Amino acid sequence: MDARKSTQWEWIVLAAAGTVLVTQGVRQSLGLFVAPIDAATGIGIAGISLALAVAQFSWGAVQPIAGAVADRYGPGRVLAAGIVLLAIGSALAPFAHTSLGFALTLGVLAASGAGAASFSVLMGAASRLLPPEKRGFAAGLINAGGSFGQFIFAPLLQVLIAAFSWTGALFTTALIVICALPLTHVLRKPAEAATSVSTGGGLRSAVKTALGDRSYMLLHAGFFTCGFHIAFLVTHLPGEIALCGLSPTVASWSLAIIGLANVAGSLGAGWGVGRYLSKHVLFAMYASRTALILLYLAAPKTPTTFYLFAAGLGMTWLATIPPTATVVTKLFGARYLSTLFGLTLLSHQIGGFLGAWLGGIVVTRFGNYDWMWYADATLALAAAFINLPIREPQFARATA
Repeated sequence: MDARKSTQWEWIVLAAAGTVLVTQGVRQSLGLFVAPIDAATGIGIAGISLALAVAQFSWGAVQPIAGAVADRYGPGRVLAAGIVLLAIGSALAPFAHTSLGFALTLGVLAASGAGAASFSVLMGAASRLLPPEKRGFAAGLINAGGSFGQFIFAPLLQVLIAAFSWTGALFTTALIVICALPLTHVLRKPAEAATSVSTGGGLRSAVKTALGDRSYMLLHAGFFTCGFHIAFLVTHLPGEIALCGLSPTVASWSLAIIGLANVAGSLGAGWGVGRYLSKHVLFAMYASRTALILLYLAAPKTPTTFYLFAAGLGMTWLATIPPTATVVTKLFGARYLSTLFGLTLLSHQIGGFLGAWLGGIVVTRFGNYDWMWYADATLALAAAFINLPIREPQFARATA
C-alpha cells in the first residue's frame, strides 16, 4: 500500500460510512410513510406495499450494475449519481397519487439511487484500499454508518411528517440527501487504481466462476432470507405496532432502536470476522432471529416489548453484511468485490421484494401478520443451517 493510501484510509472509511448513513437512513425509514400516504391517497396498504416492494428489488438490482461500473471506472461518479437519483426520487414522490406513481418515484428512482450509493460500491472501494487485516473492521464501520442513519432518520422523519405532512417530509429528505454529495469526492481519487488492475479473464470470467461455486450460491440463499426478514419488518413493523393499538411514536422509536443497536452489532460483526469463520458468525445471527421472533410472538404487545424486540433485532439487522462480504472476498479476492457482492445483495433484495409485498397481501387478507411471522422464523432457521456447508478459506484470497 502506497503512502497516499496509508495516510488516507481512515478518511475513506469515514466518507463511506457517512454516505451509507444518508442512503440507508432514508431507505430503511420509508415504512413510516405507509399510513400517511394511505390516509391521503386511499391507495391501500397492499398498493403502497407493492411500491415499496419494487423499491426493495430496485435497490438490489442496481447493486451489481453499479458495482461493475465502479470496478471498471472507480466509485466516485457512481456514488454521486446515486445521491442525485435518491434526491430526485424523494422530491418527485409527493406528486404521485397512484401505486404506479410511487413505484416509479420511490420504487425505481429513489431506490436505484440509494442502491448505487450503497454497500456493494462502498465495500468494494474500501476493500481494495485496505490491507486484509483492516477489511473486517472497515466493513463493520461502514455497515454501522447505515445503521446509525436509521437511528437518526426514523425519529427525524416522524417529526417531519407530523410537522409538515408526508409531502413536506419527502421534500426535506431530498434536500438532506443532496448535502451528502461532497462525501463522494473523498472516495473518487483513490479508487482510480482499480481501472489499472488486470485479473485473468476479466469481470465476465470472475462472475462466471463465482456463479458456478456452490459456496457462493449457498451464501446467496442465506442472504435471500435476510432480505425477506428485513424488508418485511422495515415496511410492516409500523403497521404491526398500529394493529396492537400503539402510537406511531412507538413505531418510529422502534426503528430508531433497531438502527442504534445495529451500530453495536455491525462493529461486533466486524470484530468477529477477524477472529472466527464468517459462516459461523452468520449461523449464530440467523439462529438468533428465529429465537427472537418466537419470543416476540409469545410476549405481551406493549411498548416495552417492541423496544426490547427492536434492540434484539438490531444486533443482527444488517450486521450480516460484514461476514457476507468477507466470505466473498475470501473466495474470490477484492478486485471484483463490488460486482460479486452486488450480486449477493440482489439475492437479498429479491427476498426483500417478497417480504415487503407479501406482508401487504397477508395483512389485507387476514387482518394481521401472523402468517408472515411464522414464515420469517422458519426462513431464518433455514438460513442458519444453509451457511454451515460453505467452503470458507481461513484467509482472504490475495487480489491480483
